[in-house]
Amino acid sequence: MSDIYNKFIEDSETKAFDPKHRKTIKFNISRYETAVVKGMKQFCNLELAKQRASNLKHKAVNDLDKYLVEFEAIFTHRGGKVIWAQDDKEAVKEIISICRKYDAKHIVKSKSMTTEEIEINHALEENKIESLETDLGEYIVQIAGEKPYHIVTPVMHKSKEEIAELFNQKFGIPKESTPEQITGFVRKLLRDKFTSADIGITGANFIVADTGAIALTENEGNGMMSVSFPKVQIVIVGIEKVIPSMKDLDAFWPLLAAHGTGQNITVYNSIISGPRQEGEVDGPLDMYVILLDNGRTELLAQEEQRRALSCIRCGACLNGCPIYKNIGGHAYGTTYSGPIGSVITPHLKGMHDFKHLSFASSLCGKCTEVCPVKINLHNLLLYNRRDSVKTGHAKGSEKMVMFFYKKAMLNRWMIDKSGSGLKNFAVKKFFKKAWGPRREVPTIAKKSFNQQWKEQRGLKN
Repeated sequence: MSDIYNKFIEDSETKAFDPKHRKTIKFNISRYETAVVKGMKQFCNLELAKQRASNLKHKAVNDLDKYLVEFEAIFTHRGGKVIWAQDDKEAVKEIISICRKYDAKHIVKSKSMTTEEIEINHALEENKIESLETDLGEYIVQIAGEKPYHIVTPVMHKSKEEIAELFNQKFGIPKESTPEQITGFVRKLLRDKFTSADIGITGANFIVADTGAIALTENEGNGMMSVSFPKVQIVIVGIEKVIPSMKDLDAFWPLLAAHGTGQNITVYNSIISGPRQEGEVDGPLDMYVILLDNGRTELLAQEEQRRALSCIRCGACLNGCPIYKNIGGHAYGTTYSGPIGSVITPHLKGMHDFKHLSFASSLCGKCTEVCPVKINLHNLLLYNRRDSVKTGHAKGSEKMVMFFYKKAMLNRWMIDKSGSGLKNFAVKKFFKKAWGPRREVPTIAKKSFNQQWKEQRGLKN
């Protein structure tokens, strides 16, 4: 077993039986669920809206090369620069190169899971460049020295009291500070950073092919300021975020808002189509878009699992998943946690180290039910499990147990002739550890269902 798997088991055990953690997550997700009920009321036919968005993303994913080339041609025509990065190392190298070109010392960042994926903050720090998260939740986890806990809500695992305690330790503000007072403190602190930053780094919720633009969605205005004040903007975005047309945003923006935070529409929705043009008074003088692969073409090559590239990162599947609600976001050990992370991570980072995530699911189907683009996530987890066996990543003990199980299931006489004593011995011998120390291994009845059925009806064996 890999160290990554062992850490996952250890962290999951710790979080699942931490009453404080469970109380915080239960409270925060309950707030989300209440808001989402209201947000969904804007749709007169939610299923139709989801199907429409699903069809659009399916089209975009299956013609990915066409739409990305279209985006690049139009964006560069307006003076922007496009960089294709094969992996996280190439992306980091290009960002550092841009920073050196402009002698950048201070960078402001808006919320972006893609920058978390390539760990750009760590790389910038190593190169003596200050990188400051400007989303409130991201800023909190940054000063706490942690990773984001959730795709949408990075600080979901902390209560307001814990956050106040953190700010007291870091900045000396009163422990009794309210969320409003903490927000005001951070706003004031960040204002000077925005106006003095050399470069702004953002992600993108969508790449719009037919207008050569990126669409940025956020609730705090920090994304707009990360674009408006610095003279240089760098966008780092996964290649799967492309959509065919500007008009498609009317399908995606409401679904993203409703499923992500329960809003009718997110507060700030920006469409940025390149650097500042002649006659314009604000915006970056130079703009770079880094299109990141980092395993996405590996996922695209999978006939069934490529559907996961349709994800719009709303986080709904995390909030609905009973596993996520118990073990939390950090236990997954990945940038993308929850059901969607369990589907894509084995392809982005390797089946050998992360195949276990596909087994960390109850397969209840809640993730599929809540997905705004109708990704059949619980089925994709099963495909991942199948592929982990086909590619030789199953343990020898698993192979042996399944070999004998298959033999028995295909031979009625083996099931009937082997007594309950032998069956119970086999179950306790091979499944007790997998069943877990907190559950009792079930006892198999002396007579099988088949035998009881025949006896009750007076049938001959």
